[in-house]
Amino acid sequence: MLDRLNALYPVRYTTFGLCVLIFLLALFTVVGFGVGFLTLLLSGGLIALGVHDLRQTQSATLRNYPVIGHARFLLEFIRPEMRQYFIESDTEAAPFSRSQRSLVYARAKGEPDKRPFGTQLDVTAEGYEWINHSIAPTQLPTHDFRITIGAGGNAQPGGCTQPYEASVFNISAMSFGALSANAIQALNDGARRGGFAHDTGEGSISAHHRVHGGDLIWEVGSGYFGCRNDDGRFSEARFAANATDPQVKMIEIKLSQGAKPGHGGVLPGPKVTPEIAAARGVPVGEDCVSPSAHSAFSTPVELMHFIARLRALSGGKPTGFKLCIGHPWEWFGIVKAMQETGITPDFIVVDGAEGGTGAAPLEFTDHVGVPLQEGVLLVHNTLVGVNLRDRIKIGCAGKIVSAFDIVHTMAMGADWCNSARGFMFALGCIQSQTCHTGRCPTGVATQDPQRQQALVVPDKATRVANFHEQTLKALKELVQAAGLTHPNEVTAHHIVRRVSENEVRLLAHLVPHVQPGALLHDLHNQANVFQLYWPRARADRFGMT
Repeated sequence: MLDRLNALYPVRYTTFGLCVLIFLLALFTVVGFGVGFLTLLLSGGLIALGVHDLRQTQSATLRNYPVIGHARFLLEFIRPEMRQYFIESDTEAAPFSRSQRSLVYARAKGEPDKRPFGTQLDVTAEGYEWINHSIAPTQLPTHDFRITIGAGGNAQPGGCTQPYEASVFNISAMSFGALSANAIQALNDGARRGGFAHDTGEGSISAHHRVHGGDLIWEVGSGYFGCRNDDGRFSEARFAANATDPQVKMIEIKLSQGAKPGHGGVLPGPKVTPEIAAARGVPVGEDCVSPSAHSAFSTPVELMHFIARLRALSGGKPTGFKLCIGHPWEWFGIVKAMQETGITPDFIVVDGAEGGTGAAPLEFTDHVGVPLQEGVLLVHNTLVGVNLRDRIKIGCAGKIVSAFDIVHTMAMGADWCNSARGFMFALGCIQSQTCHTGRCPTGVATQDPQRQQALVVPDKATRVANFHEQTLKALKELVQAAGLTHPNEVTAHHIVRRVSENEVRLLAHLVPHVQPGALLHDLHNQANVFQLYWPRARADRFGMT
């Protein structure tokens, strides 16, 4: 009964409704120019404001919360002057969240992102980082930085025959089901306009991914959604039907994700709508299970053969995997399987444990998995150490929002970056942290058809494209200032970190680096992680000798 009443008159319209009620009461009781007349004028003005909120397309918050939604913007307006009187969301656990969100909003809306009076960061604080500039900066003709993914696969039999020219900044994995239909459409249309890629997330390719035709990276998780038999196991025929679609540019096997590595998931039956069921290939109204491990392979060698199998079934498209680094010997076992089989992925996406836009158990969010910097370094150094780095591109994700985030991560060894929260902010996400409740105030993370109507696809697609373009323009300015010609030229020698109040050091002197081929002939001079676990890693199982 409550659900039906809410459908007829959503609770979020209560303030607007009260204004209408007060207006009607005042209309029948007003006499002369007294208090009743003023009440009539005030309530009438608020009704007019509410009608405007419902009709405008720029703010999903105001469309979902007419009149009362302005309170949020009022607090944002007075925040600089009243900072000391409010408990901000920028706690020590997430000291950048509000400033980065503001940066994304400005870039997505096409507003100036410049600010006066110097840095607002404490440059004397331990951990503060910057990129050194050149006295002879470069002048680059474009901000459209790209890399080729899959070219290295031509060196192996059955390798990639359809390399993908990817932007260095793309949309990270977020599934339809976690995000609304309108959010998926806006992301994909923005990707199409900006010429960058949209990762589907493990929820597979929905009808909403196909509306605008933006480039897709199809993520295949342990549930094999979109490519599964009725028993939940992998289906070659169903995979090939999706993978050979020209809109799909790359295939990404998800081994684990930063939000909850080593943890499966269940989408409860009541949330499995006909649209979600169609995209995932599961029954409507039944629990949709993502197992914690894959059933198509159980050893590193089998993983390599699965990669080769998917690459062949897709028609030779770049095929790789995503993981959050955990036990180092398991990662080393995967690399040994590459050596043993001669099969290499075209790319590896490293997901940092600090990332993740979806809901996850608190312990997993805070204490499971390797953070992005250490994960990227380990993957990069291992591939360099066995002379495979030139055949495999490395992507990364994990709280990447700004141009400096991109150059910093590329200095660690990444070739490109993905962002989830950045593009969610561009859609209008305000981090209300109600994603798992279905009551997202901006229509981004909900399946409620009324709430998601507040997210107007053409408007938000423009903001997605703007955010990508403005971030790459900022990246171009950083690359020029450093005297370089492409962000892939940024190394740890360009980044400086304050390690104490009185000492700064180049990042190159703080992070380990492995020389080409060193793991093949000079293991004793390497970092402890290689000395301890490389000899014990196994290609025939995810374990140690």
